Amino acid sequence: MAPTPDRLVDGARAFVSTRFRQIVSGESEPAWVTAMSEGDDAGYFGPGSAAWAVHGSLPTLVGGVRALLMQTLHPGALAGVVEHSAFETDALGRLARTTQWLTVTTFGDTASADRECARVRGIHRRVKGDYIDSAGDSVPYTATDPDLLRWVHLAFTDSFLSTHQVWGGPIPGGPDAYVREWAKAGELVGVDGPPRSVAELTEQLESYRPILRSDQTTANTVRFIRDAPLPTASRPAYALLFAGAVSTLDSRDRALLGLPVVPRVVAKPAVGSLLGGLRLALGNQPPSQRRATQRVERLA
Repeated sequence: MAPTPDRLVDGARAFVSTRFRQIVSGESEPAWVTAMSEGDDAGYFGPGSAAWAVHGSLPTLVGGVRALLMQTLHPGALAGVVEHSAFETDALGRLARTTQWLTVTTFGDTASADRECARVRGIHRRVKGDYIDSAGDSVPYTATDPDLLRWVHLAFTDSFLSTHQVWGGPIPGGPDAYVREWAKAGELVGVDGPPRSVAELTEQLESYRPILRSDQTTANTVRFIRDAPLPTASRPAYALLFAGAVSTLDSRDRALLGLPVVPRVVAKPAVGSLLGGLRLALGNQPPSQRRATQRVERLA
């Protein structure tokens, strides 16, 4: 039986009481968020853009979980995470760093976005190694490999778009506008030829089908994502976010990940109630978007 809306709202408020923003970004308002009120331009996107609409909304919480799940399906991307990140010992720190990149690139001025993407490219240059493919052969990889960069970009783009279409509001210009705009973020971290329409996004995702696979490392990583080391009070809410993410996955991806079917008819209202409770507690805009709006208004 699905939880009642009242219980979900209560759970959302409990989630907030565990210092939700600290969980996501490491602080209630980090210095890099406050700094978004500074700068000399509107950034790569700006008010009224599809990127601001999607990334400024709470369904990104579901989209972020979905993107992590999708990334585990590429053996090279998974090897990079397992071998070169502290995701098991510092999962929240890794989440905060990823949140910083996404947020600054979306809402920061162009200089800040360029610096943040340069930071990410610097990290990628240090990530390299080998993984075993489905044929049992050792394959070298590096995080600067255009193939791996594109897969991560596709996973992010598809996940944030898919979850916003279920739980978010209208997208200025429609889904194609979001894919087209966010292609710029991909290019800034080294993606070659990112998709610029939903049709291209679907086509590029399908091109990876022969590469995607699941093994014990995938299963262990999925288990870690499902049982993320969060404060006790936030775990029921996170379980709902995880279920929502699973409900939006392509059935082939869900099967590869070994995850059960989560009916959309159940997940949509349940997660919607959770996000509604969070919206009541946190407001309609994240601090980063409010700071960015202050910057744009100052420049007007």
